[in-house]
This record gives sequence, structure tokens and C-alpha cells, in this order.
Amino acid sequence: MVRIASFNVENLFARPKAFNTQNWAYGRQALNTFRQVNDLLSKSVYTASNKQQIRDLFVALDIYCINDEGAIRRKYSRDPQWAWFRKNRGKFDREPKDKTQHVEIVANGRGDWIGWVELSKELTNEVSTRMTARVIRDVDADIIGVVEAEDRPSLVRLNDEMLGNHYAHVMLIDGNDTRGIDVGIMTKDGFEIEAIKSNVDNVDAKGQIFSRDCPQYKICTPSGTVVHVLVNHFKSQSGGGGPKRQRQSAEVRRIVNDLASQNQHVVVLGDFNEGKAQNANHAPNLAYLYNNNSPLLECYTLQGFQTGNKPGTYNSCGWRNRLDYIFISKSLEPHFDSGGIFRKGLWGTRKTRPDKWVTYQSMANSSEQASDHAAVYIDLNL
Repeated sequence: MVRIASFNVENLFARPKAFNTQNWAYGRQALNTFRQVNDLLSKSVYTASNKQQIRDLFVALDIYCINDEGAIRRKYSRDPQWAWFRKNRGKFDREPKDKTQHVEIVANGRGDWIGWVELSKELTNEVSTRMTARVIRDVDADIIGVVEAEDRPSLVRLNDEMLGNHYAHVMLIDGNDTRGIDVGIMTKDGFEIEAIKSNVDNVDAKGQIFSRDCPQYKICTPSGTVVHVLVNHFKSQSGGGGPKRQRQSAEVRRIVNDLASQNQHVVVLGDFNEGKAQNANHAPNLAYLYNNNSPLLECYTLQGFQTGNKPGTYNSCGWRNRLDYIFISKSLEPHFDSGGIFRKGLWGTRKTRPDKWVTYQSMANSSEQASDHAAVYIDLNL
């Protein structure tokens, strides 16, 4: 029996402060500001208006501050509220000695300097990290797709320090998200990663497709059966995101069609960031994964897959909170044995302990939960 799982771990050891779910509206504003300033900084030419906008956005991100004289100045802080400004080469700004004068952006375009804006982070709750490891141990998947891991060293550290090197192979490829929320994979001994293909640069008529990446892992099981595992984290629901998720599902379908045409076994998993209405067939912007004779089957439709008392995987676990999925190619349907949703590490945003599913008793509140997502798993006879 081979167990394959997907788990959004919500970062392992450090998480951007803007992801503070206790005040999501506040954090969302910071993330929008972060995106705006990066769009401006990438311009080849900075107009006077651009420079004014950048300066104001730097204030909002706590990179600049307004001093007692009412002037915008550099802020020297070891722990900024939202973001760091990293500059390696070239000259970006000038701060006059006169403290009544604003800092001046002297770079006239992206070519004048090398650097970036980086979201500031805070350590995750230690209990929460232990709970994350506990979920992974208890699910005990042979292959697990990991969503929102900050980087490969963090995933290796988790495996080493908290999982007792439970997994022989740990891989994560940096994706398109600058916030440190990438997708990776861990496999047990005997489940060799024979090939990796990144789709980080895939584009369509509207530009870059994947918010993170959709890496393809060719994995050989101990029996010699080869499975192609695609790990995903679709565009968040911040600001809607539906059209982007639609493009992402279309591209995943294109990749799967190619593999299926070669008679390959395929598993597509991850956080797709969109649920469905109770009476709907599927989430609307994920239609490409279902329609037009799709070679994929959703885990929730497979006979023997157990969802428990609630249908979803995120927070309150309603229908629209079914965000995490595992799809298998039709070639794997005869091999499907069972599967389910593992919610023991999920508390959500509620104040009291959930009563619709069993949770770890050692969790005392939402800040100690493993993640606000449940893990999803399937068992295949391979």
C-alpha cells in the first residue's frame, strides 16, 4: 500500500508578519502594498510620480518613517513591522542632513541599482511547529506534498529535528512567490525521485501562470511503478483571484493531458484555494480539471474516501472551505483503496475547541494549531 498526502503547513519556523490570521484585513493591506511597490520598483524608468508613490509605500511598509519634523526619512529598525529594504549595489536614495527634508529617491530606474523589498518575518509558535510535525508523523505518508514551506533548508530541518529523518528525500524548488511560501515534496526510502521538472516559467497570453510553481516529480515506488506527482498552490482568494486560478487549472490540465497521453500515472495535489457551493459539482474556476473528458478524478468522488462530519479542509471546513485536493489519473482508479481528511492538527480561527472533529488535546488554542488546513491523503495498491 502506498499513501500519498497533501498538507499546507503554513510555514514551519518563520512566517511573514503580514500573514497574521488574527488580523487578516490588516495583513492583507500590507501584502497589497508589498505587491504595489514591487511592481513600481521593477519599472525600467521611474517618473517623478513613481518616486513619490514608492516613497509613500515605503512609509506604509515601515521601511521609511515620518519624523517629528514631518519629513519622510529612512527608518533604522532591527524588526520592521512589515518589510525590509535590501540593497546590494548602486544608489537608490539619498537622505539630506537637514532632518526637515524628505529622503530623495535618486535611482531613475531598475537598472540603476540592485536590491529588493522583503517581507519581515516572525517565528512561528513552537507548539504549532511541533503539531505540524505530529500531523506529518501521524498521517505517515510515503509521499507527501508540502505547501507553504519557506525553503528547502527549513523542510530538511523539520525532517531532521522533528521527524527523525522519517523521509529519505526532501525537495523544494523556489517558485515565483517572493514571500517564502513554496511547495515541496518528501518521500520515504524506496520512493526515489527520478526526475524533476519545474513549470515556474510557464506563460500564457496573459503572462506568468503559476503563483508559486507546479513542479513535476517522477517518483518510482518500491514495486517499480512510476507516478508523476504535481504539487500545487493556486492563487489565494485575496482580491478574488478566480481568473488566475482558472488559468492555473487550465495549465495543470495541459500538463496532465500530455502525461496521460503517454499512459503515465499522475497525481495532482495541493492547496487549490477554492471550494464549491454545497450543491455544485465543483469549484467554478477549477473546471478545467473536471470537464471535457478530463483524465483526472477528484479524491472526494472516489468510493471509500472519508471526509468525516464536515466536507472541507480549511478553518471551519464547510463546502466553500474545501481548498485542499488530491486528483488521480483514471489509470490509478483501479488501484485506489481508501483515503480521508486528517483534521487533528486543525483548530481554525474559533476561540473554543472544534466539536465537529477530534483534535490533539495538547493544542490549547488556535495559535498552537499545526495549520489552519487539514491534511488530505489517499491509499493506493501499487
